[in-house]
Amino acid sequence: MNVLTGNAFVRQLVILGDPGVTPNTHGLPGLPALRTLAGATITFALVACVVALIISAAAWALGNINGNAHFASKGRTGVLASLFAAILIGSANALIRFFSGISIG
Repeated sequence: MNVLTGNAFVRQLVILGDPGVTPNTHGLPGLPALRTLAGATITFALVACVVALIISAAAWALGNINGNAHFASKGRTGVLASLFAAILIGSANALIRFFSGISIG
């Protein structure tokens, strides 16, 4: 009896479970419109991040000026969250391209 262990077992499962489907850029009608919509969504999300960054920075500054540590802390958290969100949104296309090209085996 042939028993597969470790990585060999995982590779065998991937080979058996691979349906052989690959991305097709010409098979879906309306794909250009969907790409345009995705690009517009990215733009909208980045503008929202800029607005959140401005509001959070103002809250951070006002909290520091008034000596309100809780308010300043929430503003600082908002600044970091909006920056991290902008980084993820801006690099989403590259991240998806990178991770979709990974193959096991």
